[in-house]
Amino acid sequence: MEPGKLRSVGASVAAVLPAGGSGERLGSATPKQFCALLGRPLISYTVRALERINWISDIVVVVSLENIETMKSIIEKYGHKRITVVEGGMTRHRSIFNGLKIFPESKLSSCPLQKPEVVIIHDAVRPFVEEDILLKVVLAAKEHGAAGAIRPLVSTVVASSADGSLNHSLERASYRASEMPQAFVFDIIYQAYHQCSDYDLDYGTECLHLALKYCKTNAKLIEGSPDLWKVTYKRDLYAAESIIKDNLSQQVCVTTDMKEDAVQLGFLLHETLKNEVKQAKGKSVFLCKNDNRLQNIFLGQCYNFICINAKKSDIKETQQLVDILENARISVLHPVVLISVHLNVSENMSFSSGMEELAGIKEFAKEVKKKHILVYGLLIHYNKDDPKLQETINSAAAIISALIKDRNPELIGQLLVA
Repeated sequence: MEPGKLRSVGASVAAVLPAGGSGERLGSATPKQFCALLGRPLISYTVRALERINWISDIVVVVSLENIETMKSIIEKYGHKRITVVEGGMTRHRSIFNGLKIFPESKLSSCPLQKPEVVIIHDAVRPFVEEDILLKVVLAAKEHGAAGAIRPLVSTVVASSADGSLNHSLERASYRASEMPQAFVFDIIYQAYHQCSDYDLDYGTECLHLALKYCKTNAKLIEGSPDLWKVTYKRDLYAAESIIKDNLSQQVCVTTDMKEDAVQLGFLLHETLKNEVKQAKGKSVFLCKNDNRLQNIFLGQCYNFICINAKKSDIKETQQLVDILENARISVLHPVVLISVHLNVSENMSFSSGMEELAGIKEFAKEVKKKHILVYGLLIHYNKDDPKLQETINSAAAIISALIKDRNPELIGQLLVA
């Protein structure tokens, strides 16, 4: 809980997420809000972005009738809290209106919600919204009655004549693209929707315009960041997944037991990986297995672990870390990458025997994948007196970095060699 944040808002706040679209422009049978990114529905990422903000008291998700059970199952599977699912209407505005009505009319329902002073309206397919912009639009709405995020236009807007010729163009510098999130004093936007014509409810798209048209409320426009973009087309799903992977790859935890070789290699790997993740503004952490800071790593939402096994044919350390990860339930929201590093400390430069002894890691990885943990094997020839040891460490760090960034479930159980 962050009391400072609550005091800085100074009002009760709820959010409405319209999520009743069919995703026609995506060209998929699955509505885009339910398309999977790293195995998890897109809408779950957006819900989580709002849910982690403690000054938002309730989140209302509005979906079509046929997707109500799907949404409820998502809430249960991913442990979402403070969520109420409402049946949507035939259009976007009718869905938002249904979401707003749940507050003043909730006294008649089985799960009453307190009417907020300010309500956020945000698209379910904009998963990268940050607390900073939400706070700005809420504070601006509290002062001005309504507020919304905007972004500069990327392309010039032109108007065509009846025959398809250029009629005129708009001066791009004088216009902005209206984005989400938007926020309103609840009574203003609720009154505006009550006064809406059927034409507005069926063909309108801009909530800020309704507040201006029916309640004479001029919205304050807030410059938003580039990450407010909306998943609309199939290519946007790939872009969103790439952003999520990049975010997940920014923290790495190297764990070892207390054996000398494992500790030394772990330290060398940690130092080399620091340079890799620093470029992503992340960090690498080096811990011994029983370090009491390990729980803090879980709380910090680290999703990448390197477990160094001193015995090249033994995956006991890796199995124990899998148990810890499973109990911590951090793989519920995102897949965890776990790289099981095995040392060949013999003078024999051949890796064939080591790879044969570790053949069982593939079956182990298949079982663990069911828990949303992606296990990869890495065999390292280790001799602390080898003048080329740092080259080997650099190769291992490059392999680890690639596995973490790609998070490819098809490669689990593979035993790579550095």
